[in-house]
Amino acid sequence: MLLNTPVCDFGWKAPDFTLKDPDGNSSTMSECIGDKGLLIAFICNHCPYVQAVGDRLAADTSMLISEGFGVLVVMSNGYHLIPADAPRKMKDFSQLYGFEFPYLVDEDQTVGKTYGAVCTPDFFGLNNKGELQYRGRLDDAGFNDPSGRKTELLDAMQLIAETGRGPEEQIPSMGCSIKLVP
Repeated sequence: MLLNTPVCDFGWKAPDFTLKDPDGNSSTMSECIGDKGLLIAFICNHCPYVQAVGDRLAADTSMLISEGFGVLVVMSNGYHLIPADAPRKMKDFSQLYGFEFPYLVDEDQTVGKTYGAVCTPDFFGLNNKGELQYRGRLDDAGFNDPSGRKTELLDAMQLIAETGRGPEEQIPSMGCSIKLVP
């Protein structure tokens, strides 16, 4: 089911969490906030929307990391229902795109539910105080040719680093619904 992210709730204080990657390495949100802020993204392996932006996501997050932002990416899908999203396949997916960030398993889906993540990809751009300032899309290219794309997420995060606030105008991200386990 195709969904869009809701409008940004500016200033919402992001709850702390600790999750593990497929190798068992833990990452704690509050310890990963960079001097300039933190990007938390919810993705999964099987979603065609995520696959379409995989290379661009890797490039943009690499840039953010080099500029002093933290980046955490969470997989909240019920992978027992969607085997393509299983942790062992997350490692392959991460290697395929050259992800430099921790790709974390939300085993019981608590983090996805707490954040109100609705689709993949779903981006949460936080300032260095952990306050939500961006809830939009990666860029304006989608499934189209990305040459000449407007890097909306990257631009928003850089604005957040400069001013502490995200852009007033944000275009929602859209993608596959997060598959919740009843």
